[in-house]
Amino acid sequence: MLQGSDILGHEKPLVIRISFASCVLGTLCLPLLGLITCVSISSLFHFEDATGTHCQVPNYLPSISASISLSPECYIWRFCIGLHSAPRLLVAFTYFRFYKTRFTARVPESPLSCLSLAFSISENLGLLLLTYVSSTETYFVHKEGFVLFIVSSLIYMLITCRLWKSIKKYSINPEDAKSHHWKMRFLLLNVCFCIFAGFFYWKHNMYCESGSYTFFALFEYLVVFSNMAFHLTAVWDFKSREIVITSASEDKDF
Repeated sequence: MLQGSDILGHEKPLVIRISFASCVLGTLCLPLLGLITCVSISSLFHFEDATGTHCQVPNYLPSISASISLSPECYIWRFCIGLHSAPRLLVAFTYFRFYKTRFTARVPESPLSCLSLAFSISENLGLLLLTYVSSTETYFVHKEGFVLFIVSSLIYMLITCRLWKSIKKYSINPEDAKSHHWKMRFLLLNVCFCIFAGFFYWKHNMYCESGSYTFFALFEYLVVFSNMAFHLTAVWDFKSREIVITSASEDKDF
């Protein structure tokens, strides 16, 4: 919102208000649209390269790592994740301040709020690492980034569900119970999808069966989508909050 000058000739500061829910939605839309775009381009224009593996058996879906390693897909993905990373850190620190206000000096909630922030940052760093180091460039680093992302995200979700269990216990707001309920659902889905993805990845490498890598890719997508859905619950947690950006005003003598 742009403020005009007052009657004394002093310029009022520029004030921009953005709802926190809009910030969360915009942050999550970036990787979602980036992933859909990359997988679509890989499937339509680079199908053989994106679905080929060392087993040389038919596959029908590209994995995420293969999709974001090709060109121009890798640049689209890097652009989306680069824009997504800073607002995601903002959300992480907002949750941390929220928890510290709710759980001042309470054990184990207060230490868990610190761990929640640490694993949220670690999850973001893992995502940046696997994004900017593709599997075709340095496979080991890309793999470690992927493992860091998955492990950090699972621990972060577990800690978050534990914290929101305490919040729900002492809150009279039905939105808090709703948030905890859906967080638990998305956590369980994410764990199940991770197990299935790991199983089909192992099966593909062990037996080179046709279609195993396709199922791995499918459950890999579902792991990412359930992770995004979990983070989307922040819309309920902070729906009444706003991000306010102001410019400093300078006094001018005439």
